[in-house]
Amino acid sequence: MIHLRPATPHDAAAITACVHEAFQTYVARIGRPPAPMRVDYARVIAERSVFVAEREGAVVGVLVLTTTAEGFLLENVAVSPRHRGQGVGRRLLEFAEAEARRLGQRSIYLYTHEKMSEARALYARIGYAEYDRRTEDGYARIYLRKLLPAE
Repeated sequence: MIHLRPATPHDAAAITACVHEAFQTYVARIGRPPAPMRVDYARVIAERSVFVAEREGAVVGVLVLTTTAEGFLLENVAVSPRHRGQGVGRRLLEFAEAEARRLGQRSIYLYTHEKMSEARALYARIGYAEYDRRTEDGYARIYLRKLLPAE
């Protein structure tokens, strides 16, 4: 059973470990650690909406949400490789969309590295469409947005 809850400062180390596990496979492909691996999660927990997915008391997924001038941003979603294919990512993404709607947002956006082709394919399958490409902090990013149906 997957349990979602808001992150607390005590979760920072477990979140960091989960994110590192999730993104480690992309280090060689990108040529350096992906941006989510370079973040201070204690600070992120204090500044943004962060949620963890737990299974049997262990953090197996992470979701970071915030609002920017462009709208409601799904800043990071990460699932431990040992728990992929078990509905954790789907649950986190559905929760992010529900949070956006709850806050009155009509869309949700995210970005991913251009070399993360698996992530791009997943986002396309669930309704995200590319709307921009940018290089930020040396990362080639693709921005995608999903329109949210009214409930």
